[in-house]
Amino acid sequence: MMNAPIVQLVPAAVLSRKKTSFTPWIAALVFASIAPFVVYPIFAMELMCFALFACAFNLLLGFGGLLSFGHAAFFGSAAYLCGHAIKNWGLSPELGILFATCGAALLGLAIGSIAIRRQGIYFAMVTLALAQIVFFLCLQMPFTGGEDGLQGIPKGHLFGLIDLSATVSVSQQQLPLALYFFVLAITFGGYWLIWRTVHSPFGMVLKAIKENEPRALSLGYQVNRYKLATFVLSAALAGLAGATKALVVGLASLSDVSWHMSGEVVLMTLLGGMGTLLGPVAGAVTVGTLHHELASFGSWVTVTIGVVFVVCVMAFRRGIVGEIAYRLKRDL
Repeated sequence: MMNAPIVQLVPAAVLSRKKTSFTPWIAALVFASIAPFVVYPIFAMELMCFALFACAFNLLLGFGGLLSFGHAAFFGSAAYLCGHAIKNWGLSPELGILFATCGAALLGLAIGSIAIRRQGIYFAMVTLALAQIVFFLCLQMPFTGGEDGLQGIPKGHLFGLIDLSATVSVSQQQLPLALYFFVLAITFGGYWLIWRTVHSPFGMVLKAIKENEPRALSLGYQVNRYKLATFVLSAALAGLAGATKALVVGLASLSDVSWHMSGEVVLMTLLGGMGTLLGPVAGAVTVGTLHHELASFGSWVTVTIGVVFVVCVMAFRRGIVGEIAYRLKRDL
């Protein structure tokens, strides 16, 4: 028994790798490249930031099986850190984003070290409680601007050469193409990192832990270390999304770090398809578009999004992309 191949004990879901198609990647890249010429560029960049945020959360929930109700803590705190570093310390945009991402990773390490000691709903409640502490700190600390937020964040010069605030005249429109393609590169870079993680040996073990944690423990895997590493990576990518959004809109506010934002990212992930790579992107685009198009409805936006969510859950049990992937019998 001791000499039995370890591969026989690993869950079948871990050993099976479905062929991954790059067609959706190429289609998404082409669509994103022409998007600033079709839709409002700032809106398109915000959607990309939320898509990256949702993908980061999906790495934790969809592939790690860990439900966090406090992921906005990393998204919002990174926005404040990036804005403060660029505005007050004079850092370049790439260094400001890097600093904020590292800060979010360290915060993720601190929160994750406490949260992984519990499972299920207790894990979720711990993350929510700690995220509320972060929210309170962002409200009280002097450099955050309190309820007014951190305003007037400059875009600066990328690598000291490219002015991200510059615009290009196209069909009598002033388009911030330099900033747009910088955000596009960050989004696809973060997405590629998630894809590579999921399809790596680390990702295979993570799926095994989600499917059968006692078996993974019996195989000798240090489950808590894998959970913590996933939590920190997810927090860092969420921070990357938040820092990028702060640079795009020139503002870091309490809404970025509130529990409402944590709920929104859960909604995006479930609506698009938990455990799929393109699902959170579809969910973020759907929710973001509904917020934008129905803004004139006031508080009815929340009601409308709730109705859409209920309909999608009833009609698409696996989420929008999840249902499509199931019908096509392929990974998306």
